[in-house]
Amino acid sequence: MRARRSRAVSLLVTSVVLTGFLLPGAVAQDGGPVPAPGTDGQAPAVVDLAQIPAEPPVQPAKPAARELFGADCDTEINGSQVVAFCHNAYPQTDLVRLHVECDRWWDVDGDGAAVAVGPAGRVELSGRCWKEVRSAWVSHQRQ
Repeated sequence: MRARRSRAVSLLVTSVVLTGFLLPGAVAQDGGPVPAPGTDGQAPAVVDLAQIPAEPPVQPAKPAARELFGADCDTEINGSQVVAFCHNAYPQTDLVRLHVECDRWWDVDGDGAAVAVGPAGRVELSGRCWKEVRSAWVSHQRQ
């Protein structure tokens, strides 16, 4: 029985202490709305519901499907050497060019010459750096 009485007393004391903390804040409020800082007491914005469209605006028509173009290229980096294998599966000739970016600041980056890959044609492009290769990619251009 003693444990229950002390538990009840501690709950009562805790609620009285919490009420003591909350009471000054409740008394300090004057009940009127306080304008937000920087608004200078301006009236709230009014929205006319008649000006809001009932439906979203019409989306522009999607462009027609573009003609398929561009050789498929696989790039392999092996140390300081870069090799790209390209195959053109489309009826238009593709001008492919290998670009190599070297990792060291003093190593010269390389942009290869454009090579024409005809329909159903294959080509191998190669490039190198003196040291490590940071990245390599192939660009495409219509002929």
